[in-house]
Amino acid sequence: MSMAWPIHDLTLALDAVVPGCVVEVVPSVDSTNSELMRRARAGQLAPTLLVAERQTAGRGRLGRVWLSDNAADRAGAGTTGAATPLPVLMFSLSLALAPQDWSGLSLAVGVSVAQALHPKLQLKWPNDIWVQNRKLAGILIETAGVGEHRVAVIGVGINITPRDPAGMSTAPACLQEVMPQCDAPAALMRVAPALAQAVRTFESQGFAAFHAAFAQRDVLRERPVQLSDGTCGSAIGVNERGALLVHTSSGMKIVTSAEVSVRPVGERAGSR
Repeated sequence: MSMAWPIHDLTLALDAVVPGCVVEVVPSVDSTNSELMRRARAGQLAPTLLVAERQTAGRGRLGRVWLSDNAADRAGAGTTGAATPLPVLMFSLSLALAPQDWSGLSLAVGVSVAQALHPKLQLKWPNDIWVQNRKLAGILIETAGVGEHRVAVIGVGINITPRDPAGMSTAPACLQEVMPQCDAPAALMRVAPALAQAVRTFESQGFAAFHAAFAQRDVLRERPVQLSDGTCGSAIGVNERGALLVHTSSGMKIVTSAEVSVRPVGERAGSR
């Protein structure tokens, strides 16, 4: 490991919310989500926070590749070693969950991450975090059924320092634009305990506990949008289960599937 991670403090903070949570930092892995999903399917059910300094096959929503090879980013910057900031914070949290309704979990996660970091951060349905109309962070949630249990694996990727925009239509945002002194370990210390608490709150109260907070940061609200099927309309927020509401010429469309891509009309913000 080349970074000074607050493993002891994280373990204490997480244990207060998720007893027995293991904190693990690895130099490299294909994907933190993939690794924790493999463990869950193998019957390893201990709650775990897995942090990777480098992902070689990071994944995003809709099968997209998550551009998260920190080694490549560092090489591009011409610097190496412990003094080099980590361009992207990548981690996944796995724990067994039993909510009455899973709807809106990704929105609740987004709320917790944004609230833990900075007031200027906004949320783009269903699982992106934006600042100044550019993507700052992404969330990928997967679940695995193991016997009587269902394990949720919640992956988060946050751009910490400016990224190389090569191959992207719009340069992504980074956390240091709004928090210049915040590095990856500091961001993790702020986000991970808040995320664990939010997930537990979601388990007991559902999305209702996060509805108002999401609305305050909803970047799509009252903006013209286009869905991946070509439908255009105006986003008017989300309902009590976290579904996106889009007013179209043919009436109200309720978008529930995270497999539907939504983009503000006339913008390519945060593309990658």
